[in-house]
Amino acid sequence: METKWLEDFVSLAETRSFSRSAQLRHVTQPAFSRRIQSLEAWAGTDLVDRSSYPTRLTPAGQTLYAQALEMLQALQSTRAMLRAHTAAAQDVIEFAVPHTLAFTFFPSWLSGLRETCGPIKSRLIALNVHDAVLRLVEGSCDLLIAYHHASQPIQLDATRYEMLALGRELLAPYARPNARGTPLHALPGQPGQPLPYLGYAPGAYLGRAVDQMVKQSNPPVHLDRIYETDMAEGLKAMALEGHGIAFLPASAVRNELAAGKLVSAGPGLETALDIRLYRARPLDAQKGKRAVQVFWNRLAESLGTVPA
Repeated sequence: METKWLEDFVSLAETRSFSRSAQLRHVTQPAFSRRIQSLEAWAGTDLVDRSSYPTRLTPAGQTLYAQALEMLQALQSTRAMLRAHTAAAQDVIEFAVPHTLAFTFFPSWLSGLRETCGPIKSRLIALNVHDAVLRLVEGSCDLLIAYHHASQPIQLDATRYEMLALGRELLAPYARPNARGTPLHALPGQPGQPLPYLGYAPGAYLGRAVDQMVKQSNPPVHLDRIYETDMAEGLKAMALEGHGIAFLPASAVRNELAAGKLVSAGPGLETALDIRLYRARPLDAQKGKRAVQVFWNRLAESLGTVPA
């Protein structure tokens, strides 16, 4: 039996919806259903009454729900006690950060906090957005920094997680300039002559935001996907070599724009991304990592936000 099955089950008991819980747990609904079925197989009895809507628990499910809450809280407390054995762990704040923000936003943001938040000992875990969110959900990091776009919201339950808004930046198309300083590949392109397009790999968070923007573009753009990767830095490298157009966050191309190595591939086709900081609401402020609590409170005060 895996602890994530218990976490899935607790979520289902509270939302009473397979689809909603699948969103909150960042898995597909079929995968979420299979995990509930695996828990039922382990328990040897039905835990969910699937004949009713909204979903409700069987009597056995009600019993397990109460026990699961106690077990998960005990495990969380045990992990906190184990981490307390390492003095350094209490001083170090662990950040889960998507690759693009880890390269571009995080270093300068952390430098800018020295006056308001004091010296910070940090550990950076760079991942894709999905895995970074899972790190927070599974309790494997202290804080999550992630992009937020209205068309691609990160599904975190506001009763369990709190958020601070750190800023905004634009996601826009860029290309290498020619000798005249104009883009080698300029949008929107022609139906018979689509422009070479450097795209994000399927499932990448920024790729979904770009897809939404391209679909809504008026006039329509004509692109031919010739390359893909899940990292913005990889797309930037290809754009610098003149291979095509890449949609990149402003922070990723600031130096290249200043040096004239990249230019806008066309006006109007851009979208704003919020940059947000998340953490799990502490169950017991006295048992939580003090460095995280102090940092969060100071940051919230500097942003003019009252911690919830």
